Amino acid sequence: MNALKLKAHQLFTRFLCRDEGITAIEYALIAALVALVIIVGVTALGSSLNSKFVSIATSV
Repeated sequence: MNALKLKAHQLFTRFLCRDEGITAIEYALIAALVALVIIVGVTALGSSLNSKFVSIATSV
């Protein structure tokens, strides 16, 4: 089991030391940030639409 952990650690370290690894991490962080902005925007829009529909339903 220790050999497996060592191999995984070596692969991870090698991945982080390469320029491609750094670029991949940067793209992953950007994608996570974009996803977070989309989630927050859709949640805010959904709350706003819900209140509009409730006001329409009560007026009808």
